[in-house]
Amino acid sequence: MTRYKIIVNPTSGRGEGGRSYPEIERLLTGHGFDFEMVRTEAPDHAIELAREAAAAGFDVVVSAGGDGTANEVLNGLVGASQTGIGHAAMGVIPVGRGNDYSFGVQVPIDIAASCQVLAQDKRHTIDVGCATGGDYPEGRYFGNGVGIGFDAVVGFEALKLKRLHGFPSYIVAALKTIFLYYTAPTVRIEFDDQVIVQPALMVSVMNGRRLGGGFMMAPDGLMDDGLFDLTIADQVSRASILYMITRFMQGTQASHYAIHTYQTAALRVTAVKGSLPAHMDGETLCEKGESLELKLFPAALEVVTIEG
Repeated sequence: MTRYKIIVNPTSGRGEGGRSYPEIERLLTGHGFDFEMVRTEAPDHAIELAREAAAAGFDVVVSAGGDGTANEVLNGLVGASQTGIGHAAMGVIPVGRGNDYSFGVQVPIDIAASCQVLAQDKRHTIDVGCATGGDYPEGRYFGNGVGIGFDAVVGFEALKLKRLHGFPSYIVAALKTIFLYYTAPTVRIEFDDQVIVQPALMVSVMNGRRLGGGFMMAPDGLMDDGLFDLTIADQVSRASILYMITRFMQGTQASHYAIHTYQTAALRVTAVKGSLPAHMDGETLCEKGESLELKLFPAALEVVTIEG
């Protein structure tokens, strides 16, 4: 019988994770799961818990939280697999703000529906990225994406908004960021046989498709194609930034004159002038980084999803 370890972050979604604990327990019991539940107690605790669960022989380790919790569980599982400690598939019960990772792996943003997906136990293998640099010189894995520049600052500002939740918080934060983060750094972007040096308002490196609960950073992105979707945004006027934001909401940014898209499995981004504020799966990668190296590991994680 499949054994499940459920890792609940009680602070996810402004406390929604903690409030959802009894409902999750009730639903899983109703499905007849063989499971154990545990609450995280500190940042990065889910990494340790996921690694221990894989080593203990659990078949599926479930992140019950937001994108940050999913990132931690992913790091624990991929790290365990890479070092030969143990292997487990990853499940997700989304109870966070953006829930972009669950969107990428096709798990519905509803507790009952996501538990039903776990019960159906359909598996799919996805790629996983690794970012080296900033606050993680030893490297850290990510499932959804890395944002450098404008979208990273949007995420930082969204965290400061205590009365807004989900996608609306990112919209307000984006409007604030237009005035806070206008002068783009000059960056050097190296990938494959290309070297690009330019002022870049934003450099987006996606394994998934969406960020911020509604910005389609890579509308055609696939998490199993062995490639990142790279988007570079030129420095533009404030009015153009506002228009550009609406294009990202619609997923039509590729035809904008200031947007350039590529695909690659590895790249390096270096600040030539200024610095690199960056996030990884919605969590801070660095506030003033100098250089980041990003690499994709194909077929590195098995996930439980709506379609096998």
